[in-house]
Amino acid sequence: MKRRSNGRARLCVSTVFVLVCGTLTAVACGGDKESPKTPERPATSATETSTGAPSSAPSIDTAVENVKSDVSGAARGAYDRGFEAWRNGDLPGARTAFREAADKDMSAPAPLYSLGAVLERLGENSQAERAYRDALSADGKFELAAGALALLLARTGHVRDAESLLNDKLKTTPDSAHLKTYLAEVKSISGDSGAAQKLAQEVLRAHPDAKEAMVAIARDHYRAHRFDVALYAVSAIVDGSPSNNIPARDRDNAEVRLLRGLIRRELGLRTQALTDFDEASARRPDLFEAYVNVGEMRLEAGNAQDALNPLERAVRYSPASAIAHLDLGDCYRVLGRPSDAKRELDAALRQDSSLSQVHYNLGLLYLYTPSVPGVANREEQIGLAIKEFEAFKSQKSSAKGPGDDVDELLSTTKRKQAEIRVKKQAESAATTGTASPPAPGAKKDGGAQ
Repeated sequence: MKRRSNGRARLCVSTVFVLVCGTLTAVACGGDKESPKTPERPATSATETSTGAPSSAPSIDTAVENVKSDVSGAARGAYDRGFEAWRNGDLPGARTAFREAADKDMSAPAPLYSLGAVLERLGENSQAERAYRDALSADGKFELAAGALALLLARTGHVRDAESLLNDKLKTTPDSAHLKTYLAEVKSISGDSGAAQKLAQEVLRAHPDAKEAMVAIARDHYRAHRFDVALYAVSAIVDGSPSNNIPARDRDNAEVRLLRGLIRRELGLRTQALTDFDEASARRPDLFEAYVNVGEMRLEAGNAQDALNPLERAVRYSPASAIAHLDLGDCYRVLGRPSDAKRELDAALRQDSSLSQVHYNLGLLYLYTPSVPGVANREEQIGLAIKEFEAFKSQKSSAKGPGDDVDELLSTTKRKQAEIRVKKQAESAATTGTASPPAPGAKKDGGAQ
């Protein structure tokens, strides 16, 4: 029997900063809604991990625009190789190439910034922080590195340090639209939506073409679960106004299409969301959240085979993402690949030990798979299923969601365990010639219990 959970954790909005054009002009978004009602959600964002931290690293695409002026000829070839490796999902190759570029031109901040972005995707946060700081040492005015460092600090629980870093930079460049927008992002990550909105609006008043501030406003509305307002804002960027009197600000922006896909998924606009995710990944192959969401939606529709490719791409582009490993593991389980499923689910648990859904899916793997590699026998496997379901139950929040049937599953699993033990006792009795005990619920001597 193949069984899978019917609701899935989703990834947080990307924090990559590919800048979008124009000022914030709200327009209505058309389209057929499958469900106009905003679903009830737990306290954290629907696309955040259990730690509430964004999972994506900053974009290298923005840094590469400055390669000709920032990177010397000696380092240029290595930088170009690193960028191509990044775009192709070869993160170890990108790390090696960017380190080579940084060694060959220690005065250029772009290779160090790009190295930090790769290290962040690989889950090497302390090394990523060091790379961003080195980029700032090479050029204290390189705002991409300041923003990336601040966002990394905020995502890893050091909000005050992130705010101090940006406020210190703003003392020397108080009119910097980029630094203020990064500060708005930090406020949003910390849950201070009011401050985030105020800062982003201030940027737009002073700099009507501060493109990233427009995205920050929409992203904060999304984090705060104001999905209709968030959709209103992002549609202004990629569509403009319905009457075409206000043009689209950045029709090809991949990050905004990803964000719109996340919003539409929350609102039940599945077909439109899938289109946004496909367009986002076509424009920016490194946006692994698009692959994760496509894979999840295909799994939800019962199409594990079509979910496989995007989920494998998600893990390749972000091997430190616990959610990507969780979803890929579940996909392998449904496809009858228990060894691969176990590997990915174990990887998810290593990345985030608080991710309770891993225990639920491991329980399903042990319960419904005839034989899981590395487990001695069926009795041991059923025992492991009980252990995983109980671990999930102890971690699961009280809110309704995936795994609400865990009590039923535990009952089923314990009944199977009892049946296995009775069968073993009967086999042992047949071998030794002794009477075996009656099965649970059986009548004694043909009479009433």
